[in-house]
Parts: sequence; C-alpha cells; structure tokens
Amino acid sequence: MAQEKKQENVNKSMKGFYHYIQQAWKKPDVELLRKRMVDWRKSEAIVKVEKPLRLDKARALGYKAKKGFIIARVRIKRGGHKNPKINKGRRSKRQTIRKTLKMSYQWIAEQRTAKKFTNLEVLNSYKIGKDGIHYFYEVILVDPKMPEITSDKNINWVCNPSNKGRVFRGLTSAAKKSRGLRTKSHNLKVRPSIRARGRLGK
Repeated sequence: MAQEKKQENVNKSMKGFYHYIQQAWKKPDVELLRKRMVDWRKSEAIVKVEKPLRLDKARALGYKAKKGFIIARVRIKRGGHKNPKINKGRRSKRQTIRKTLKMSYQWIAEQRTAKKFTNLEVLNSYKIGKDGIHYFYEVILVDPKMPEITSDKNINWVCNPSNKGRVFRGLTSAAKKSRGLRTKSHNLKVRPSIRARGRLGK
C-alpha cells in the first residue's frame, strides 16, 4: 500500500514536471532561443541529436528514452515558393508568381528526414523555433528492426509492413492535418483521398 502511494506521488510529480516544460515553451527565453538558432543555422540541414529539446512534446507524440528511438533536428526554408521560369507556351496559368504548397512545411521536413534515414520510420514531429528565413523542427524516428521496438506492445505497430513509408503516404499527424483530415464532414471531399474522390466521380 505504501509503495503504491509512493508511486502515485512520483507520477504526480512527473506530470507537474512536463506541465512546467509546456508552460515554459509558451513563452520561451528569446535570447537563449536566438543563440541556439545561430548554431542551428551553422550546422547541417538535418542533424541527429542526442535528446529532444521539447521533452513534453516528444513524449506526448510517442517518444521514449530507449534504444530504437532517434531524434533529428531539421532546418527548412520558409516563405513563398516561386514557379519555374516559363520557357515556351506562355499561358495565364503559367504566369503566376507564387505557388501555394499542398504540403505543410512540417510534412516536408518529415519527408526530407525520412529520405536521409532510409532504414527508419518517421513517427511524428514538432516545431522548436523559427527565424526570418527558416523553420526548425525535431522529427521522431523509430528503427522497426530493433528488438526493443518489436517487443514493445505500444510501438511495435510501426514494424508492420503496412506502415512502411508512412510519411510519404500522409499518415503522420502533421500530414493528416495538412490533408484536412482533423475534421469529419460529408461536405469535405478529402476522404478516402482527393484522387480517389476524383476517380469515383464524387
């Protein structure tokens, strides 16, 4: 009985710990974050890091401090995207200055990370900062061949072949948000997919 009460107190203290981290990130230290982003800009675009910067967000999205989980920091350029230069066949459709991306920057960051770490699967991601030029994200990756992952009943679903390349099929949380799948409505023509709806003529 005493041991159960002690464990309950530990759980409460841990919950408070993550709560304070979450509150701290709502109003982060601007000077500290600026110094970090200066270092991040000098490093490579995709870098493997030892620990997540936002521990509360990482844990909420499925991260565990065990073998098989990897964190990568990603830098991606923000701002508008211009269309390629017109070579021939000048039409009004081709003369747009900017183009609107169908994918969010977070989803693009996840895909670029998956292309670099080909043996890993993207679990989720979260934003850690932005400046005038870049967005910075941390991406949670999982190694589906590690025994620590295959034996964990909470995460071994990622080892299923049906989840291979899930980030490229829009199955991560950021991708589902970008695809408009957070809300359900008969009027939104996003299910089962935009292409499928077109083929069915609905």
